[in-house]
Amino acid sequence: MAQQLKETDHKYLERCLELAKESVEAGDEAFGSVLVNEAEEIIAEARNRVNEKTVLAHPEIDLEYWAAENLSEEERQKATMYTTGEHCPMCSAAHGCVGIGTLVYLSSAKQLGEWQKEYDLASAPINFLPVEDIIKNVEVRGPAEGELLEEIKKLHQLNWSKK
Repeated sequence: MAQQLKETDHKYLERCLELAKESVEAGDEAFGSVLVNEAEEIIAEARNRVNEKTVLAHPEIDLEYWAAENLSEEERQKATMYTTGEHCPMCSAAHGCVGIGTLVYLSSAKQLGEWQKEYDLASAPINFLPVEDIIKNVEVRGPAEGELLEEIKKLHQLNWSKK
């Protein structure tokens, strides 16, 4: 089961929210992610680009590719991925295969599904599983509570209201 967020997680999740907002402004889904190294520096960031590329252009996938190409195994193990939404199964598997040490997410897949039902949106073409059911040996923290969680929910709703 995922752990509670740490106070230090909030500044990185706020950057993820900024990226998610950029994504919505570009006509895409409200997802943004950052990769943070052991020195607590953001070393890479990405936003959803499904509308620009393919349905596989999730920000987590972009960062997992980046980590595999640019970081040593040890650096990946000591890195933390912050993201606005709990990984889908595709992103979870890539996270585990690349060996990123920690995952921190703002909203859970279950919460996202509930919000989508409120908007009568079609369900996703895949089954979502808790990230811990897919990735082994990874510290997981999330979902958030309070203001940050409300902000990502509002961004999703803003995007859905445009459709």
